[in-house]
Order: sequence, then C-alpha cells, then structure tokens
Amino acid sequence: MQVIMLKTKIPLGRTGLDIPPVIFGSSCLGNLYEELPFETKLGIAGEWVNDVDHPVIDTAGKYGAGLALEMIGKCLRELGVPGEAVTISNKLGWKRVPLRSSEPTFEPGAWANLENDAEQNISYKGILECYEQGCELIGSEYAPQVVSVHDPDEYLNAAADADDRKRRLDDVVEAYSALHELKRQGGVKAIGVGSKDWRVIQELDALVELDWIMFACSLTPYTHAAELLEFIDDLYGRGVGMINSAVFNAGFLVGGDFFDYRKPDPVEDAKLFDWRKKFLCACHRHNVIPAEACVRFGMSVPGIISTALNTSKTSNVGRNVKAVEAVIPKTFWHELKEEKVINPGFKYL
Repeated sequence: MQVIMLKTKIPLGRTGLDIPPVIFGSSCLGNLYEELPFETKLGIAGEWVNDVDHPVIDTAGKYGAGLALEMIGKCLRELGVPGEAVTISNKLGWKRVPLRSSEPTFEPGAWANLENDAEQNISYKGILECYEQGCELIGSEYAPQVVSVHDPDEYLNAAADADDRKRRLDDVVEAYSALHELKRQGGVKAIGVGSKDWRVIQELDALVELDWIMFACSLTPYTHAAELLEFIDDLYGRGVGMINSAVFNAGFLVGGDFFDYRKPDPVEDAKLFDWRKKFLCACHRHNVIPAEACVRFGMSVPGIISTALNTSKTSNVGRNVKAVEAVIPKTFWHELKEEKVINPGFKYL
C-alpha cells in the first residue's frame, strides 16, 4: 500500500513539542510473542521514517529487557537516520539485569528468545539508572526527549498491604522528582505517565506535575468509562497532552487472541466474545476496517492528539498511518449506539 508521508504535527499540550497523530510502538522489536528477523525489524524502522515526517518512537526498558532500545538504535544507525530526525519516548521503570533462569521472570511467556531479564526499579535513584541505561542501549545520539514512569499501576498493585502501597507511592513520587531534575538540566523536554489503569494516572496527577499522559487499554470502543471521559476533559482544560494506546485491547477487538494481555476463556468470557462478534459484524456491514474504527473512536475525544500503534509486519506500518486519518461513516457509530455496542451516551460521535 502506497502511503504519502504524513507531515501533520500537533502540539503535545504545553510541552513545546509538536508530534504527529500516530506514534510508533516498538515492543515488537523487543520480541513480543515472537522473535522477528533483524531484516524485518529494520524494515519496520524504515517505514517509520519513510511514512512520517519526524516520527515519534515509543519504547521502554521493559520491551524485551532493553532489546527494543538496542534494536531501535541499531536500525536507525543502519538507515543513516540522524538523532535530530526522530523523537524517542522512553517509558522508565524497568532495568535490564542478567538472565538467571530458562526464561525472563518479568512477564513469563510474553517475550521470545531473550538473553536478559528485567526488574522493576522505581525510586529516585532507580529511575535515573533506568534513564542512563536506556541512553546507553539506544545510543546517545537518540537519547529520549520524552520520558515517563512505566506501569506505576503494576508497581502499586504489588503492594502487600496499605503501608506497603504508601511506601511504593512515595517511590513513584520520588521517581518523578528525578525526572523533573533531568528536565531542569535540559536532558529531557517532557515528562508523563503511561498506565493501563487510568485511575492510577488520576491519583498521580494530583501529586506530581505531568506534561503528558498515555492511556492504555482504557479508551477503546469496548471500554470508555464516563468517569475517564470526565478526567480527560479536565486534563484537556489544563493543557495536559494526551496519547491513546492499546486501542485494540491488546489485539482482541480486531480478532486477536489476547485481551488486555491475557488469553480470555470462551466460556468464562462469553460476553466479551459476544461483544466482539457484534462489533466486527457492524464493521463488515458498513465496510469499516475494525482497526480504523478503534483508532478513530479514541481520537474523537477532545484532547487525545495521537495514537500509539505497534505492528510486527512491515506492510502494516502504512496502514497504521492511514488509520489515524480514516473517515468512518456516521451511520456506523449510530448503529453501535443503537445496539449498545458502545455507550449510547458517548457524545463525541
């Protein structure tokens, strides 16, 4: 599919950065679910820079225990892409450590053929270590301008009791103190948070200054709580930049096997499968590409300026770029509301 280079840029809240309406996720370069040949990884990176003017690449130390960071740097160098031609967003909080067992311990079964393990490292000192390690893995010429604390919800949910959660929350707040110090020193330009639990984002928003936010598995055709929409409206009014991600609920909404990174049971999760059948049938009737419907749904909410999309196929990069500007017929959304596939009160479509 031929794609004309996307040159649209939108201000990321009050950060001073302008970003495109699509951000490229990189977990596939870290061997998520499968190990891609280097030629495929190089091809994906090549499409990033061919299809979008000054692309933003979203990565994390958690992705393949730092492998994604290494692959991004290696691919961009091989393609001859200068550091000033891309923006790197690194979600911090996981540090590469030696692999001491037959497979990684941090997400068993999710990553293929890794030579390292990763451990969560959230604290003032820990987040600086993650930042420094990330710069080393990707290469100093691609040092991230955009940073965040990754998966604070998982860190907090691992608490043994209320006192332990308070201690962990203090760790997260201290991690942000470290990131703001980096920003004052000019090392980074924008500080945010990425989380699958938007309520944790709301909790942190009251405690630390955030330039931008990335929601995951929260704002999709399947899940879009009224309370979340109120929170997004509040953030928008305060000038906080917002990015949507995991808009397919980890692939399930468009036919994948995983829902929010778990494999649902056809019996126990029958309602989930029934929802997907109704959604996909409506897409077929209206000649709508399901992935485009998911992307455009989230981007209909004021304040959501970009969507992070990931693919393990070179040919799909252009489709992801096309999805952020797709036009979906109003009759499609009307039917989804009538059938209560999406909330009938969703006011943005």
